[in-house]
Amino acid sequence: MREVAETRRAAAGPGLARRLLLASRPVSWINTAFPFAAAMVLTTGDIDARTVVGTLFFLVPYNLAMYGINDVFDYASDAKNPRKGGVEGALLPPSAHRATLAWAVGLAAPFVVALVLLGDPLSWAVLAVSLFAVVAYSAPGLRWKEVPVLDSITSSTHFVSPAVYGLVLAGAEWTPQLVAILVAFFCWGMASHAFGAVQDVVPDREGGIASIATVLGATATVRLAIALWALAGLLMLLAPWPASLGALVALPYIALAAPFWSVGDARSADANRGWRRFLWVNYACGFLVTMLCIAWAVLPR
Repeated sequence: MREVAETRRAAAGPGLARRLLLASRPVSWINTAFPFAAAMVLTTGDIDARTVVGTLFFLVPYNLAMYGINDVFDYASDAKNPRKGGVEGALLPPSAHRATLAWAVGLAAPFVVALVLLGDPLSWAVLAVSLFAVVAYSAPGLRWKEVPVLDSITSSTHFVSPAVYGLVLAGAEWTPQLVAILVAFFCWGMASHAFGAVQDVVPDREGGIASIATVLGATATVRLAIALWALAGLLMLLAPWPASLGALVALPYIALAAPFWSVGDARSADANRGWRRFLWVNYACGFLVTMLCIAWAVLPR
């Protein structure tokens, strides 16, 4: 009864809205909404109901579900991690956990229903994979975030699947160049997750949490991330002009990770300096990608 009462107070408390906002990681909203919106608009050349509903869904509800579920089931380890409690991750008190899960499901449900009504069986399948990856990453019984390599694959799916969903929903033509772009995006996502895991090698090992970085070690993981970013850049060279200029976007990520090329496990926390820069490099690179999308849309092909 005490737990129920605390949960109700948390749900009604003035601080819940702020906690949910922090849990949804506003700094990362654009990372999921933009791929979907770009895929829809570049494919259809229009902004319709599907584009509006999908963009709103991938902007806030999707991120609240993804990160909110993570924050609830990672609370024990997050409470011992000095990085948590700000832009790099909310620290939700146990009294807010049930309310967070309820809001995560309740806010997403109407959008999912609308997207199902606006889509077709193939788009339903892609959306189902995307939502399953959101749950599988953190939820008890699955916890793919603790399965090395699968953790990076699942994390990348979180960001690539909105783009794939948008392309399927819009009826895009699947050319080799388009596939190369998506594979490049997937390599970027895996590299980003792997590099982000390096800074937590010590606390994760102390907490008995497995990750791609705890298994491979800090040095090997940084080098893998750099290799994946480089591969992403090379794959973008296969894209049609001017999208092929996206190959240059890999360079800032490689540059921010390069200083940690030989970082050892004992000093793996130093990689947090690079990760903090990563969060803002994303915005600069996102701007460049937006300009390339506009150029691709308006230039004759």
